[in-house]
Formats: sequence, C-alpha cells, structure tokens
Amino acid sequence: MKAPDRHTFLGRPVTPLTRRRLQNFRANKRGWWSLWIFAALFVITLFAEFVANDKPILVYYDGGFYSPIFTMHPETTFGGEFPTEADYRDPYVADLINDRGWMLWPLIPYDHQTVAWDLPEPAPSPPDAEHWLGTDDQARDVTARLIYGFRISVLFGFTLTIISAAIGVSAGAVQGYFGGWLDLLFQRFIEVWSGLPILFILIILASIVEPNFWWLLGVLLLFSWMGFVGVVRAEFLRARNFEYVRAARALGVSDRVIIFKHVLPNAMVATLTFMPFTLAGSVTALTSLDFLGIGLPPGSASLGELLAQGKANLQAPWLGLTGFFVIGAMLSLLIFIGEAVRDAFDPRKSIQ
Repeated sequence: MKAPDRHTFLGRPVTPLTRRRLQNFRANKRGWWSLWIFAALFVITLFAEFVANDKPILVYYDGGFYSPIFTMHPETTFGGEFPTEADYRDPYVADLINDRGWMLWPLIPYDHQTVAWDLPEPAPSPPDAEHWLGTDDQARDVTARLIYGFRISVLFGFTLTIISAAIGVSAGAVQGYFGGWLDLLFQRFIEVWSGLPILFILIILASIVEPNFWWLLGVLLLFSWMGFVGVVRAEFLRARNFEYVRAARALGVSDRVIIFKHVLPNAMVATLTFMPFTLAGSVTALTSLDFLGIGLPPGSASLGELLAQGKANLQAPWLGLTGFFVIGAMLSLLIFIGEAVRDAFDPRKSIQ
C-alpha cells in the first residue's frame, strides 16, 4: 500500500517545483512576514464597517435584535417620534434603547464621513482618547478615514492589477506567438499609445465628467496593461520555436490550445513576479490623483486626500505624518512581498 503524500495543497499533491518555490518564498523572512502583516491589515479593513462605524453592530431592544449596519431602522422602532433613520449617536435615541436594551458598538464609533460636533477645540483637533489620530479639517475621525481609505486603495490596486494582467498577458501572448507583421504593428501601436500624456488626459476628462472609482479604473486601465506585454511577448518569442511547440503544431493542435495550455504557464512565471510591483504602482497612482484633487469624489475616504489635508494644514502635523507613514508602510510591504515572489520563481535561487 502506497503511503499518502504529505505535501498537499487543497487536497492535491504539490509538485517538487512548487514545493521548492514555496520554500524559497518562506526563506525570505522579510517578504514572508510582510505577506502576513499585509494580509492581516487587508482583512481587518475589508470588514471596516464592523471596526469603524457610527451605527452599532447589534441592538437589543424590547426583546428583539436589530442590525443597523445591514438594515435601516426608523426612530419609531425604538419608541422615537420621527419615521426617519435613527441617529444612534443622539443621546435621546441612545436613552430610549438603553432603557429597554443595549447596543454593541464597533471599536471606533465613527464612520469615515461622520462629523464630530463635540470637539473640545476647532477642527482639525489633535489626537486624544476619543480620536486616536485626531480629526481632519472637517471634524472627521482620521482613524476611521484611514481604515476605509486603506481598503479602497488596496481594492482599487487589486482590481486594476488583475484586469491589466489579463489584458496584457493576452496581448503579449498573441503578439509573441504569431510574430511577423502582427508583432511589428502591435509594437508600433504600443510605442505611440505609451507616449500619450496620461496626467493631462485625466485632467481634461476630470473637467468634463465627475471622477469615481470605476471611471478612474477604466482610464488607468487604458495604459496600465502595457507593462505586462513586454515580459510575456519575450517569453513567447523564445518558446514559439521550441521542439514541443513544433511537435504540437505538427500533430494538428490548435493555436489557442498551444498558447494557453503549453506556452502560457511558462510565461506566467515572469507575470507573477511582476504583479506585486504593479499593485504598488496602482495604489500610488490612485493616491497621487486624490492628492491632486482629480481622483475619487469629494468626501470619499482616501489616503491621497489625507496627504492633501496635511499639506493644507501645516499646523496639524498629525494629518500629513499619518498619511505618509501609512502609505510608506503599505508600499514597503508590497515591495518586500514582490521581492520574495521574485526569489521564489528564480531558478538560480537556492534555499539557505
């Protein structure tokens, strides 16, 4: 009887090559711990509504349970007078609920758009026990805006990187596999397209339409996919004349099967090592646009908008310092992860 393979992942055996890559990745301690730290921060911010919110997570009132985060409850539900949504931070509503029940609040009782009207001094106010990182010039809690801004920046970077990789890898595969006039014309197109001034285009378009998450994603996607074309094209140009590719053609295998089943897995090695750095660049792009005022709509939680507030309020150094250290730490973690991924796929890298 054959002993079961101890090296499995998701119920499937791990090949020796994959095992060696995982060991190389773990050998890079800086990248390994950066991955765990970044994953923990991303998971926490992914559930930002349960961490920072001006609505309680759970309300127990008169024998019933309510979840204001998911459902809108009018004030009359808790014995109030108005049929509009209850303001749970209002002392009147809080007394009504506490008389017949209780409320479970998030760790930070502020949303990214909640205005703190009871500040001891004019906004922006410095950090204290109520506002851990102070408030901005519109009396909004900086910690809450930081959590929501981190989430939208990472989600924007992930979305832009994945879609760009899909388009760039497909374009580079077709260009490198077929070569000839197709490759020549495509290269000339990329040279012209990459020479367009992206910032000026964004400024012009921002004066015509109001930017939002998907609008910015679409505009940046028009240019970000070109970064993946070069590495994939070079791999396909090298592999198109290999013996196994020629044998597959001689056997009548279709070009689509050869591209996506036989050659593309080899080209994905260079793509995967390039993706963490593209993710860092995508986050930086959104932060830069928000800093310049042509990014997300006004009022959105944004790391770039926090930097802009720090620049406009030099008397409140906690704004600029908070944005600087958070962005610096995020990009450093992504770069360290990218270096570990590069070492994992490097065939010349030996495990120490």
